[in-house]
Amino acid sequence: MKVKLTAGALALALVAPAFAHDANAIRADAHAPIGVMGDHVHDRGEWMLSYRFMRMEMAGSLAGEEAISPDDIVTSLANPHPGPMTVRVVPTKMTMDMHMLGAMYAPSDTITLMAMVNHVEKTMDHVTYQGMAGSSRLGEFPASAKGLGDTRLSALFRLFEAGEDRVVAQLGLSLPTGSIDETGRVLSPMNTAPVLTLPYPMQLGSGSFDPFLGLTWTRTTGHWTFGTQASAVMRVHDNDRGYRLGDEGRISAWGGWSPFPSWAFFGRFSARSVGTIDGADPRIAAPVQTANPVNSGGGRVDLSAGVNWVGQQGVLRGQRFAAELSAPVHQDVNGVQMESDWTLTLGWQYALGGR
Repeated sequence: MKVKLTAGALALALVAPAFAHDANAIRADAHAPIGVMGDHVHDRGEWMLSYRFMRMEMAGSLAGEEAISPDDIVTSLANPHPGPMTVRVVPTKMTMDMHMLGAMYAPSDTITLMAMVNHVEKTMDHVTYQGMAGSSRLGEFPASAKGLGDTRLSALFRLFEAGEDRVVAQLGLSLPTGSIDETGRVLSPMNTAPVLTLPYPMQLGSGSFDPFLGLTWTRTTGHWTFGTQASAVMRVHDNDRGYRLGDEGRISAWGGWSPFPSWAFFGRFSARSVGTIDGADPRIAAPVQTANPVNSGGGRVDLSAGVNWVGQQGVLRGQRFAAELSAPVHQDVNGVQMESDWTLTLGWQYALGGR
């Protein structure tokens, strides 16, 4: 009985503000799902600190839209680099963990400044095939890289806000603080273990200064919230290793239901298009599909489910906790690439100050 009362008391504490109809209640749906950034601005003098953790997992490979096995890859996919005629090393699984720290400050009611730094950890498992041809497996090995990723600086502009609607624009620049010189020990088809420059997906940044922009519309009416965002990243110059990543375009739309001010539940649709890598790093020349720039970019459509909770009382007032799980419903890659499985994003946000 004591355990039940304790659990009931906790549940009541989490939703109690919902029954009070307090005009000062903070709405959990005032922010978009945690997987969306650059959707809101702050009042003059207000700060917001944030932390996000994102994990992405990939497994298997696609040729365009169709699954392809490692054995089929090594017997059919050409290797553009000196050595074997076909690819001899195939990635089988990849995980990426990203820790993102953000800060926002509003010098005025119409402009909010935003900075975000991140730490990236990538691990990719591979299978190596023996010799110059055939489908005889030699062994498996992992490759990993971790460190600071690229840093994003931007300004958010309150373009329109009236009644239930608001429109926010974002203009920013990504700084090349992430390494593009990551190396790792690999298992070669000749059963040696050289240290090589890791392929493009294992590098931690773009190596270039990349402008980005976004436009977000949201509407809150009663217990419901709706929003849509379009954004783009432009790769305007080659990095110092002789290549540039592909341009990116995204569009996202979501709906949220907030039964109580403290809670909001979201469903989200998003589509992403990424261009092919232009140029090549001469150091990346291993017989693996990820070392060929042709095998980069493509399109993907995801569906997501998320939840926001915001504290209403005491030390938790104004602190937001959120989670979102995304999975692709359609993928169409250029060439042969790994298949995305799912992405989980967890977050904390806290606004303070202001007038």
